[in-house]
Amino acid sequence: MTTTWRAGHLPGLAPGDVHWHTLQFAAHGRVLPVEVPLLTDAQMQALATHVRSAAQQSLRAMPVDAVIGVLDRAVARLLDARDPLRQELDRLLPVVTGFDEEMVRLGLTAYLQAFRAPQLQRFVAQDFANPKVLDGFQPAVKGGAARAFGPALLAHVWAGNVPGLPLWSLACGLLVKAGNIGKLPSDEPVFATLFARLLCEVHPPLADCLAVVWWKGGQPGPQAALFRACDTVLAYGSNAALQQVRQAVPLTTRFIGYGHKLGVALVGRAALDRQRGPAAARRLALDIVRWEQQGCYSPHVVYVERGAALSPRDFAQHVAAELANLGHRHPRRALALSEAEAVAAWRRTAEWGTLSDPAGEAAGTELLGAEDAPWALAYRDRPQPLAPSAGQRCVQLSAVDALDDVLPLLAPHAAFLQTVGLATTPAELYRLGEALGRIGVTRIAPLGRMTQPEAGWHHDGRFNLSDLVRMVEIEQAAERAADRLAPYAQEWDA
Repeated sequence: MTTTWRAGHLPGLAPGDVHWHTLQFAAHGRVLPVEVPLLTDAQMQALATHVRSAAQQSLRAMPVDAVIGVLDRAVARLLDARDPLRQELDRLLPVVTGFDEEMVRLGLTAYLQAFRAPQLQRFVAQDFANPKVLDGFQPAVKGGAARAFGPALLAHVWAGNVPGLPLWSLACGLLVKAGNIGKLPSDEPVFATLFARLLCEVHPPLADCLAVVWWKGGQPGPQAALFRACDTVLAYGSNAALQQVRQAVPLTTRFIGYGHKLGVALVGRAALDRQRGPAAARRLALDIVRWEQQGCYSPHVVYVERGAALSPRDFAQHVAAELANLGHRHPRRALALSEAEAVAAWRRTAEWGTLSDPAGEAAGTELLGAEDAPWALAYRDRPQPLAPSAGQRCVQLSAVDALDDVLPLLAPHAAFLQTVGLATTPAELYRLGEALGRIGVTRIAPLGRMTQPEAGWHHDGRFNLSDLVRMVEIEQAAERAADRLAPYAQEWDA
């Protein structure tokens, strides 16, 4: 008998008063029906009022260090393989996402380590020279005092492409002491639900300060009710999805959106000797395989510099071998029909030699990976323009005479640039980093870490916390004026 799992967290609402919709998931020979809440407009409005009020009473009074402590204790439990909630995540996430079980386990553990107390303290310090501005007025460098206030109510619209994504924005919302209501993605309703339940166990007063909801696409009522009640809406998803959310957000409500981005890898001569080259290929293959290139930081295009002991084609062969090896260790998830068709179309285009080539010239084209292989690498012996692959372990690799030759190929796509995996010398790292930053790149990582951002990463070049707050200033002149009205003021001070 298949047991139905219930998602969501609805403080102040009785589950019996809520209608539930069932989402069906199946992978790895298991089936999982998940119930998600269908709230009425009135229920969403009541929930928003409840969470806002509770956050004002409980969360606002907590020092930011105490909030960090709560998050740290919750994450510590999820890093413990013996913890029942971590075991439930390891059991459910592979069924919901279809990802390989070991990939989920390893990937989630690596991701969670960025949310321990020391990392969260760095997270706050990245955005605020004095983190205590989140707790009260602090002296300002220019004189007077300043205080940071998070939104009274923050709405999150989460994407389901990578497990654990909701933790990033939810941690941000809690650190700025906002009431938080997150909308579950239909593709992955598990992680946010379990993390909300865990926070309630670790620190019960938080139970009423956050909620996890869901609504059907094209169902404007609950969405509109939530957005009307919020000060800020934070959304993740495709550019088309973000456009729909943006249009639904009231003009006076702050909107922050994180849309589609594309990862690129650049491999310089310094990484291409007979010893370093295979290791670089292994690390690059890991970035390609993790989360099946579903993350905004995943590499789709690789440029390899000529002139080293290992040629770009030799390097491509090493990457192909590593992809084949990882295919045995971490099998690719079963593809939906649309995904399989996209992969097949990408392979056909590569075989015909027209991949990203307006002239359609086939010279130098080589497709590595058998037709039935769970990966594909399209190698070209001349530079190719930037273009997304079909994902699902499909990657385009091309040779360049110098890494500088890549810059004009990337520059027209500034709006879609985010992470570059760069393998080169220290001097070249900073020189190319300057050039890449000028054309729109916001993160430079080593190969093997493209899909594992560091704590405090400025997502898409933005500030995670300071973008959410409003600053309130007491001017120095106001302090002086108040001094003149104090009981200790002398007559000649007036």
